[in-house]
Amino acid sequence: MCRTQIRPARPDDEERIRRFLAGLSLHTQTLRFFTGVTAPAAPLVRALLAVDERRDALVVTSEEGEIIGHAMSYRGGCADVEIAVVVTDAWQGRGLGPELIAELLLRASVKGAKTVGMDVLGENRRVLRLIRRLWPRATMKVSSGSVEVIAMIDEAGLFAEQGSGSTPLTV
Repeated sequence: MCRTQIRPARPDDEERIRRFLAGLSLHTQTLRFFTGVTAPAAPLVRALLAVDERRDALVVTSEEGEIIGHAMSYRGGCADVEIAVVVTDAWQGRGLGPELIAELLLRASVKGAKTVGMDVLGENRRVLRLIRRLWPRATMKVSSGSVEVIAMIDEAGLFAEQGSGSTPLTV
């Protein structure tokens, strides 16, 4: 398998994010955005790259430097941090989604987040199975075809996954 790298999103990723979004199948676009985004608008691209005191964004890149996965979080809403993740179709099922989630939640927990929330399209069975595996005690509320999920962030588990028994000093 090719090597990948998870890193923070940067402003110079704009064109790579645009190609990444345009390369997602309509099905994957709909599962992530609840609609198709075949011609990603500039405001969406900028929002996916925005990092500030309330928002974080990570990308997974291939050996060639192309973006093959994206994850973002933002503070507020129904939980301390809400997340959204998408992996390009060719790379799905290889564990990149859970890796992105773990890294994103590690970064959020270091900043004080205790709960995580997400909205999942009801037909997204793969993600709902993942949620049940990662957070068996998560609350799920179905509303208008989507599932609102709220769970506790397991800090001990996150830090153990990172190979450390303690909180990292830098993120």
